[in-house]
Amino acid sequence: MQISVIVPAFNEEKLLAASLAEIQTAAKSFTARGWQVQLIVCDNNSTDRTAAIACAAGATVVFEPINQIGRARNAGAAVATGDWLVFVDADSHPSVELFADVAETIVSGRCLAGGATIRLDTNMFAASLVTGLWNCTSRIKRWMAGSFIFVEAAAFRKIGGFNHEFFAAEELDLSQRLKKLARATGKTTVILHRHPVKTSARKVQLYTPREMTGVFLHSIFNHRRTVRSREKAFLWYDGRR
Repeated sequence: MQISVIVPAFNEEKLLAASLAEIQTAAKSFTARGWQVQLIVCDNNSTDRTAAIACAAGATVVFEPINQIGRARNAGAAVATGDWLVFVDADSHPSVELFADVAETIVSGRCLAGGATIRLDTNMFAASLVTGLWNCTSRIKRWMAGSFIFVEAAAFRKIGGFNHEFFAAEELDLSQRLKKLARATGKTTVILHRHPVKTSARKVQLYTPREMTGVFLHSIFNHRRTVRSREKAFLWYDGRR
């Protein structure tokens, strides 16, 4: 068994080294089973030291010139040789325990893909409230958070990977298509919750409440246009770090 861990990264020199170190530590849950682990970083047209940091960590580095997270994940998946793909955002830290749960889920043979609940690296009340609401929705709907997704490589390729039409909410679109494929093949998708993935709350510090509320409202009332526009989904693309 081989696991390919794919990290999309756009100007992530501040956080990438720590994230890759955490991923490599967590991957001991796979190597303890005799599984191989491949670490891939997709440099999504960064202008900082992202690629150099990834190389120094021993990762395979690929380049995607179009700044779009779905494309970056797909570019990483294109060179992946693993039986399963694990997508981890560059500002997220999976634990040994979470990867162990992933391994157990894979071994069960019943699961096609899955995600995990999330835990922010801050105790801010409003951010924690939103995270709690997301985690409940994620488990009920089996929507995978983009910060952590694992999927059988053959299934990912069968559905065509991430849809390039989306600049945001691409993980929700992927979740829906994977659920449909799982039903057709007698399998399931899951959201692991015993060991949430820790992810950065930096957007709370980098963007004003007005900016975040604006994106949120646009997503509700003009969802189709918002998630298909890099400009309207600026929280992910304007380069603030």
